[in-house]
Amino acid sequence: MDAGTIVLPRGQASAFRSAARRLLVALGVLVTIATIVYADRDGYSDVDGVITWFDGLYYATVTASTTGYGDIAPETDRARLVNVLAITPLRVLFVVALIGSAFEVVTTTARHLYRQRAFTRSLRGHAVVIGYGTRGRAAVRALVGKGLQPGAIVAIDRDEDAVAEALAGGLAAVHGDATRDSVQGVALVDRAAHVIVAVSHDATSVLATLTSRRLAPGARITSSVRELVNAPLLHESGADSVVVSAETAGRLLGMSVSHPPAARVLTDLLQPDESLLLRERLVDDDEVGRSLRDLDDLVLAVVRDGQRLVCFDPDIGPLREGDALVAVQARSDRPEART
Repeated sequence: MDAGTIVLPRGQASAFRSAARRLLVALGVLVTIATIVYADRDGYSDVDGVITWFDGLYYATVTASTTGYGDIAPETDRARLVNVLAITPLRVLFVVALIGSAFEVVTTTARHLYRQRAFTRSLRGHAVVIGYGTRGRAAVRALVGKGLQPGAIVAIDRDEDAVAEALAGGLAAVHGDATRDSVQGVALVDRAAHVIVAVSHDATSVLATLTSRRLAPGARITSSVRELVNAPLLHESGADSVVVSAETAGRLLGMSVSHPPAARVLTDLLQPDESLLLRERLVDDDEVGRSLRDLDDLVLAVVRDGQRLVCFDPDIGPLREGDALVAVQARSDRPEART
């Protein structure tokens, strides 16, 4: 695949693979005709008087391709009847296989190019995931779990295997270096609503974040780093949120030793398949003016006017219209309308 080219997942087998199968059929037809001619070699005439299996293959080739030099020809009634009943249908099959292969390659390639152009014209408000490694795949699973369609996610990675895996998951993908404007431009970062930077190296994360912020000043950018010391660099580069993967994993490991139950609860919150779910929702109309203790949900924080207020902050006061609640819910009883 070409670097810096957006690729869409194919809904069916590649046209070139299908063409290869058709070519195998055509080759099988030639071998079959050659075998038939050689088996009835006494019924054919040749300029040198001897019909070998290679002569049969030669006859099959010139006959199936409708060239027909006439140097080898059926002479007996039996050979002519076999040509009518067997070799002629095989000749038609040979032509159909070759023409069908060429036609399928052309039409499928043209159809795929049309899909790419239509997708590029219509793509807006999508999510771009830079780096489709372990963290990138986990981020995509979280986005899909929140209801975002895989077709509205574009993955960027310089590794061809990672791009192929993204395509297999139903995502659009770009193969290239995400620190370059041209590569992010192909992914239409300037139209994206969300950008997730999940690359392996902190320096690459900073450069990719800088590029994303320059191209998409209105997008929400979430970046990950391994070392806490590099988090300020990402904020200065334009990241709205920074996740420190190594520090977070290290703290969970330490907590699992000193406070195993607390570590288990945090792990449940971070893993979507566990019993506890962390959800953000807007305050309902009947909850405006009430306090957090009056709610059924276990609220950890309130987001008000872009500011995060923890649950024990005395400045929260009564809930207001437009507040967003970050709450813990049990998987079995979470209200679907609030997810």
